Amino acid sequence: MPAPPAPAASATPPALPLDANAILALAARSMFHLFSSISQGMFLVDRSGRIVWVNEGYKRFLPALGFASVDQFLGQMVEDVIPNTQMRQVLETGQPILIDLLTNKAGTFVVSRIPLHEEREGDAGYVLGDVIGAIGIVLFDQPETTLQPLISKFALLQRDLDDARRELATQRNHPLWKQAGTDGQRRAKHTFASFIGSSPAAVDIKRHARRAAQSSSPVLLLGETGTGKELLAHAIHAASARAQGPFVSLNIAAVPDTLLEAEFFGFAPGAFTGADRKGREGKFKLADGGTLFLDEIGDMPLGLQAKLLRALQEGEIEPLGSNKLIAFDARVIAATSRDLAALVREGRFREDLYYRLNVLPLRVPPLRDRRGDIPALVEALGDDMAQRSGEAPPELLPDALALLAAQHWRGNIRELRNVLEQVAMRSDSTRIDAAEIKRVLAETGVEKIAAPEVPLQADDDVDGTRLLRPLSEQIAELEQRAIAAAMSSTGGNKLAASRLLGISRATLYDRMTGATEDR
Repeated sequence: MPAPPAPAASATPPALPLDANAILALAARSMFHLFSSISQGMFLVDRSGRIVWVNEGYKRFLPALGFASVDQFLGQMVEDVIPNTQMRQVLETGQPILIDLLTNKAGTFVVSRIPLHEEREGDAGYVLGDVIGAIGIVLFDQPETTLQPLISKFALLQRDLDDARRELATQRNHPLWKQAGTDGQRRAKHTFASFIGSSPAAVDIKRHARRAAQSSSPVLLLGETGTGKELLAHAIHAASARAQGPFVSLNIAAVPDTLLEAEFFGFAPGAFTGADRKGREGKFKLADGGTLFLDEIGDMPLGLQAKLLRALQEGEIEPLGSNKLIAFDARVIAATSRDLAALVREGRFREDLYYRLNVLPLRVPPLRDRRGDIPALVEALGDDMAQRSGEAPPELLPDALALLAAQHWRGNIRELRNVLEQVAMRSDSTRIDAAEIKRVLAETGVEKIAAPEVPLQADDDVDGTRLLRPLSEQIAELEQRAIAAAMSSTGGNKLAASRLLGISRATLYDRMTGATEDR
């Protein structure tokens, strides 16, 4: 009987090193090259904290850090050239910081810091020895865009926490508030995660606001009503070194002129008829150690502006009816929807006070300049409305979102919320279409309703002869026009465009890729 055939020879894989330590060394080199290639940037420091190497990706951050070449950057101590770095802590403790947010003049980044140890030979092979350096890795350089789903979820949790704090703050006799020694209304209620949006305008204002938070200089928030100036003031305080201090706000337009001085500086016992016999501290003193937010600063009476200027310059106030000067330490954030420069020219706002406040001006963009954020704002506002009412959030159909994105929004986000609340109250269904949105806009009557625009192509034939084509071809062309209009409306943001069209991002990619291949 013939012998069975021998099995076919199989391809032999390349041999790995048999030594376990050699395999570990190979893995370490592979991981190093992998991190260097997939990260946005990477650098090394020695055990003293001196920068000894940077990869190609990190070189693009050097101009923003003040260096014209790599040679100037190498050899510098890491804390001297990278503000807010925690690399020294990693070198001293030997413990990694795997995920962290780093904000400095180069921008805001998601970073990782990993210590490097020397190897020592022990009974069980090589073991980690002393720290000999550390690796700094920039994982993401635009966290607002890259991590938008995580940021949105965090914003929702933050709103839940804010609601719980407000509810607890109403319980004046709660033992937690007695322990804390506060009435619960002197803390920031929002963070930068609360400022919804990933459009270029939203990302830009948040980046500048984060930089302002690192300073102690006055901040002037400029912008139309309803754009989120007060929310940004809360966020700047929460991200500043004064975050543990009080956040005290005063809306100047809401207080009668005759009471403003007492609100600002407080008053001594019996300072005027009807005054509290115990006296009262003013907002400046209440904000000591924290932040004082002056909303609608452009409505301040001219006579009080000189006293405000003196308080800001001298760092001390004199309560009404008192001869005693009281020192305070509060960072001032002011906001207005008025044109302060024009008020200065008209003599209705002091020029010296304007320059004192206008140290770090931030112009908050109107909603019409960030239309790509409307789908995310609608979702966030709908969730907030649902939490307050206990009902399901409204679901806007694509045509309704397109109609909202086309409006001028004179009242900005405040007007958008008002429209959503009216629609939710009037509709019998949670699914909202364009007809219901248009009805509310028409009854509001503040401005003319703008229709969503789908631009005509150059080869469109208005006499209708081009319509004599297969229906599938016409539908495909109309679909591509809708995608182009959505991409234009959202500034190229594919996630926002997919939400505007009511399709998934994967479907949007398929349709866009298919159109490209057809060409």
